[in-house]
Amino acid sequence: MVLCVPVIVQVKRSYMFSKLFPMEIAESAYDIDYEALYKDGYRGIIYDIDNTLVPDNAPADAKSCRLVGSLKDMGYKCLVLSNNDLDRVKTFADKVGAGYIYKAAKPSVKGYREAMDKMGTDVNNTLFLGDQLFTDIWGANRAGIRNILVKPIDKRERMHILFKRVLEKVIMVFYRRSVKYKAATEDSR
Repeated sequence: MVLCVPVIVQVKRSYMFSKLFPMEIAESAYDIDYEALYKDGYRGIIYDIDNTLVPDNAPADAKSCRLVGSLKDMGYKCLVLSNNDLDRVKTFADKVGAGYIYKAAKPSVKGYREAMDKMGTDVNNTLFLGDQLFTDIWGANRAGIRNILVKPIDKRERMHILFKRVLEKVIMVFYRRSVKYKAATEDSR
């Protein structure tokens, strides 16, 4: 009986954190095979802005404009979903040519659902990319959207984000363990 307790606690911890686990991880939003995803039926992409497409609080740059332009040419609808204010989000979205939702209150599912409504997509053909577990990934998971966690572009961040990054490291330990566990159980079949 005593031997089972640590196993039960471990399972509960993994389950507790599972909504914070990304479905996939990528180095960058710029390193993803969007053509393959399009062939798989994805038609809408929701992006976080800061540290996902550009460094924190940076304006849209040529790279982000090219990415969104090429995705639109491919047939995607693109939208930026941010907890930032109207001026920051609208200015960025207008420059890259994407739709936008500001003050989204991520991880609330409301903004994600509104984004899909604006793009005319649903949970089966929408992809979300972001750099934070507690807002971006948690919200996308709660909304049922396939998501990709990207590494932050810039290490220099605001204090409250740096605090969350410490907590994210703890969550990622559990994530890596769950991935190893799943791989081991699939190999044993």
